[in-house]
Amino acid sequence: MERYCAYQERCHKEVVSKLKEMHMIPEVIDQIMAHLILENYLNEERFAKSFARGKFSIKKWGRNRILKELKLRNISKYNIQTALQEIDEEDYKKTLDTLANKRVEQLTGKSLQEKRRKLADYLLYRGWENHLVYDKIQTLLKEHHL
Repeated sequence: MERYCAYQERCHKEVVSKLKEMHMIPEVIDQIMAHLILENYLNEERFAKSFARGKFSIKKWGRNRILKELKLRNISKYNIQTALQEIDEEDYKKTLDTLANKRVEQLTGKSLQEKRRKLADYLLYRGWENHLVYDKIQTLLKEHHL
């Protein structure tokens, strides 16, 4: 399990699931988890920060999607807030801008209403906040007559 945790950051839920797959009894799972935490193989704050940075920079997810995914992994509110602070505000806005512009260029041959809807659906699905998405659509409306 040390190797499993050393390979990449893991959350407690993933490790417990893996141990259950290996048919470990609850007492052994508790002992292994305690050892991994004590030896710093498992650290939920470190996992949450790494997760947030990775999903933002690689998959271009917005804060809402990252928040939802961390909640699914039973990460505490404190660790989620700490993780979201890892995302630089300037980079966040630039990424939304780049993503929206790239998507608009892909939406050819559609009506204005359909383009707006498809762009909004795309950005909202990726977890970008409503007000940022609709502000971006308004900006693109002026620039590209969207």
